Amino acid sequence: MSLRRFVLLGAMAVSAAACATSTPPPVEQAAPGGIVPTQRQALVASYNERAQALETDGRLREALEARKIALTVDPDNAAARDGLRAAQAKIDALISQRLVDGRAAQARGAQVAARRSFLGVLALDPENRAAFEALREQTPDVEGLPHIVRAGDTLAGLAQQYYGNRALGEVIAEANRMAPNARLAAGTQLKIPEVPGVALIRPGTRKDPPRAPLPSPGAPPAPPATPASVQREEPAEVNPLLAEARESLERKDYATALGDADRLLASTPSNAEAQGLKRSALYGLGKTQYDQKQYKDSYATLGQLVKLAPNHEDAAKLLRQSRSRLIDDHFGRGIRYYREEKLPEAIAEWKAVLGIDPQHIAARKNLEQSERLLKSLEERKQ
Repeated sequence: MSLRRFVLLGAMAVSAAACATSTPPPVEQAAPGGIVPTQRQALVASYNERAQALETDGRLREALEARKIALTVDPDNAAARDGLRAAQAKIDALISQRLVDGRAAQARGAQVAARRSFLGVLALDPENRAAFEALREQTPDVEGLPHIVRAGDTLAGLAQQYYGNRALGEVIAEANRMAPNARLAAGTQLKIPEVPGVALIRPGTRKDPPRAPLPSPGAPPAPPATPASVQREEPAEVNPLLAEARESLERKDYATALGDADRLLASTPSNAEAQGLKRSALYGLGKTQYDQKQYKDSYATLGQLVKLAPNHEDAAKLLRQSRSRLIDDHFGRGIRYYREEKLPEAIAEWKAVLGIDPQHIAARKNLEQSERLLKSLEERKQ
C-alpha cells in the first residue's frame, strides 16, 4: 500500500468524525507528497507556539522574530509563513498609527507624547527613517524663565501661573525632560519655556485686584469678604495619561487607550476613571477584532474584560461567539492539513481546539486517529 493511499484512508475516518458533530468547512484538494516527521518539525512547531503566545501578549516584534526562525528551519512551513504575514501586517498598522499620533502630538506642542509615539515606532522597527528623523528634529533646548519649585507646586499649577492654561503642564515637563505626571521636589530649578502663540506671564506682571474703599464714618460695616477659595474653585488637575487615554478612546484607537490606562493603573490602581477607560478600551478592541475576524485576538481581549467586568455590555456574549469561531477555525484547518497529508500541523490544530474546549469529541477522535497514523508512518520509515 502506498504512503499516499495509507494517509487518505485515514482521512476518511477523520472526515466522518467531523461530520458527526458539525459540518466542516470546504476542504481543499489534497496536495501530492507525504510527510516525513522529523525533529525539525517539532522545533518549528515550538517556535510557532512561542510566536502565538508572544503575539497574544502584544510582543509583536518578538513574535515576528520567532516566525522568522521557524521559517529558517523550515522555509515551506505554512503556519510560520501565514503567522509572519499576519504579524507584519499588525506591526505595519501600529507603526502607521503611531506615526500619525506622534505628528498630531507635535502639532499641539505635546513633545513628550510625540517622543513616546516615535520611540514606540522604533521599538517595532529600529530602522524606521520617519520616526528617527522626527525625533532628531525635536528641539532639545528652548528659551524660558527659571522657576524654583516650592512645596505644593505641580506642573499643571505652574502652567496656570505662567500661561494661564493648566493643560500646558506637559510643555513644562517636556522642556525639563520629565514625565507628564511627575511629582515636583521642592528646591528643584525648572525652566518655564516660551510657547509659540502663548503669552508668557512673567513674575511681577500680574496686577493685584483693586482694594475696596475704606468705609466712611458712621456707615454700616461692609460684609466680610468671601475667601478666595470660596469665590472660585480651582479646577481639578487632570493626569495627562488620563487625558490621552480619553482622546485615544474617542479616536477609537483602543490599543493606545488601553496602554495609557494600564500605565496609570500601575501607579494608582484605585483610579476609578482609569478602570472605566480600561474596560471601554478592552470592549472596543475586542469588538473590533471580532468584526475583523481576528478571533484569537478577540477571544483573548474579551476574556480579559469579562474577568474584570463580567456584565460589561454584551462582552460575555461576544466572548462566547469568539470562542465558537476560533474553535471552528482551528478545527477546519486541522481537516485541511490532514487532507494535505500534513499530520503534525493537523495535530497542532486539533490540540488547539482541545485547549479551548476539552470536551470537543470530534477534535479528540481526529487527534487520536492522526497520532496513531503518524506513529505508523514513523515505524514504516524505520
